[in-house]
Amino acid sequence: MPAPTTLIARDFTEFRAAVSQSFVPLHVTAGGDGFRGRIRSSAADDVQVSEVTASPHVVERTPELIARGERRYYKLSLILAGTGLLVQDDRQAVLRPGDVALYDTHRPYSLVFEEDFRTLVVMFPQRLIDLPAELVGRLTAVRMSGKEGVGNVVVPFLAQLGGNLEQLGGPAGARLAHSAVDLLSTLVATELDLARANADPHHELMRRIRAHIDANLQSTDLTPARIAAEHFISTRHLHGLFQEQGTTVSGWIRTRRLEHCRRDLLDPVHAGRPVAAIAARWGFVDAAHFSRVFKSAFGRAPSEVRRELTVSVR
Repeated sequence: MPAPTTLIARDFTEFRAAVSQSFVPLHVTAGGDGFRGRIRSSAADDVQVSEVTASPHVVERTPELIARGERRYYKLSLILAGTGLLVQDDRQAVLRPGDVALYDTHRPYSLVFEEDFRTLVVMFPQRLIDLPAELVGRLTAVRMSGKEGVGNVVVPFLAQLGGNLEQLGGPAGARLAHSAVDLLSTLVATELDLARANADPHHELMRRIRAHIDANLQSTDLTPARIAAEHFISTRHLHGLFQEQGTTVSGWIRTRRLEHCRRDLLDPVHAGRPVAAIAARWGFVDAAHFSRVFKSAFGRAPSEVRRELTVSVR
């Protein structure tokens, strides 16, 4: 079982390099002399969990750094000790122990720590969260409490995962990583529902449509016409709803199916199941077509991803 990586900075220069090495390129400025910092990290299937302990400093994700073209990630910070200020999209969130907040690495943001602190950071590709980016963008730099509601379930899980980072390197690592992202998706969806319960008449309809799609991904008859009929709307209206959120019906279905295939390919429970059987399970009846769209989406063939599982369980 691979051990988590630990980067210990004896001065600010070392810490600044460690931050960009551990996450995405960032501009970091120190708050004073005698700087100390430590970053412990572990990852599974593109989900990275890091515990950061450091002296006061400021982190900035600038347009120039974003332009370098890294992949799009979301990051979620859970404050464990001290306080922090997150700024993004003209919003500010003051975070105290037990608070969490989401931010997008593809848009400028700042993190300000004015005292010694400890935080848990979960970083994952945006494609892993089962909500449209347009919706998630409404919740960046918004404080979410870990002491009530769904947060009271999600935060203890994340804190326990942070205290057991070595588990991400084991056979159950991918499942733990996906569980963390699924819980975060649930927290975000809940917060969006609370904020928009009466603000958007399309919101509840889209929530039901997305839930219907996820529940029927295995069906080869999951077509726009069938989805529209199930929800008593026209196919044109259905396409319009998805277009408003920057995607298409077929694109959303394909993305959700591919993500489930990827998860199964990395899951030890399905280690003995052929790649073609996993593809068929999630609605891909043509193995060659599945291989092409999978490689286009993830940059690797399904067989290459399956080999990762073989290596991890040895």
